[in-house]
Amino acid sequence: MTQEHPFGWGLIGASTIAAEHMIAALRAQPGHAVVAVASRSAERGRAYAERHGIARSTDSVDALLADPDVNAVYISTTNELHREQVLAAAAAGKHVLCEKPLALTLDDALAMVQACRDAGVVMATNHHLRNAATHRRIRDLVRSGAIGKPLYARVFHAVYLPPHLQGWRLDQPQAGGGVILDITVHDADTLRFILDAEPVEAVGMTQRAAMAREGLEDGVMAVLRFDNGVLAQLHDAFTVKHAGTGLEIHGEQGSIVGRNVMTQQPVGEVVLRTADGERSIPVEHESLYVRGVAAFCAALRGEGPPAATAEDGVRSLATALAVVEACRTGTTARVATPLI
Repeated sequence: MTQEHPFGWGLIGASTIAAEHMIAALRAQPGHAVVAVASRSAERGRAYAERHGIARSTDSVDALLADPDVNAVYISTTNELHREQVLAAAAAGKHVLCEKPLALTLDDALAMVQACRDAGVVMATNHHLRNAATHRRIRDLVRSGAIGKPLYARVFHAVYLPPHLQGWRLDQPQAGGGVILDITVHDADTLRFILDAEPVEAVGMTQRAAMAREGLEDGVMAVLRFDNGVLAQLHDAFTVKHAGTGLEIHGEQGSIVGRNVMTQQPVGEVVLRTADGERSIPVEHESLYVRGVAAFCAALRGEGPPAATAEDGVRSLATALAVVEACRTGTTARVATPLI
């Protein structure tokens, strides 16, 4: 694409995450531009477009998809809308970068993946955490054998959901609210990435401490068993203000500790502990979102896969849904192995 004819992005959803992270990440790609936004509220869409310097806004997804200047879409609407919007984008021949979780059911997620395959468009999942420099260094350490055989993992992802993000996540089950589909799905994807392994079963218990309503959970503790034998403990919440986040991998010969790493920001540190002592691992931080979008754009050019493929989105969703089922039934739930 040239400066006169850039590769055009349409935003489906006038969302906070697009405003805070994704618009800048899209514009950081040479030859790419955000050309339109669709919002169910025409007034919100107009205000959003004006605020972020986007040329056009509409209250119709179909109108956005019919725009010849839109070559790809970034979808960040509430979770129950993803399926129909991805199917419509595929039918319109637009490439798709979709927020997690891809859908509310595996069947819906698989239908989305198949529709994009059939249409010959690239589809990816915006699992940003695997783009963190900290997590990529941890993965490298595990792969290099720095801690020997991995045995256990722990994820601390209990945070406080800020007021401007409270709302449907806390009181709309039909929209896919609750901490498991919002945060646990991220943990699953990050561990799948770091361990090069797949979860096979889950147990867990939820909490409704202060914020969630309508049967939704605002906290969960869960354990996943991976197909390489690793047991992973997860603590996720919307209600914890001062815990800090972290990720640990413990192996036969050592431990890797990531502090302040389950975050949207390019921050955090990695420490390796072995018989030789403890040492800090150098990390070169960069924007998680810019890196993720760059990988997506490279995939459009046929230069490798996106950072998190559509198939990654399906498998991480399968894990989150297994945690939901385990918590609901009080039993061990098998993680589905979807035929992707």
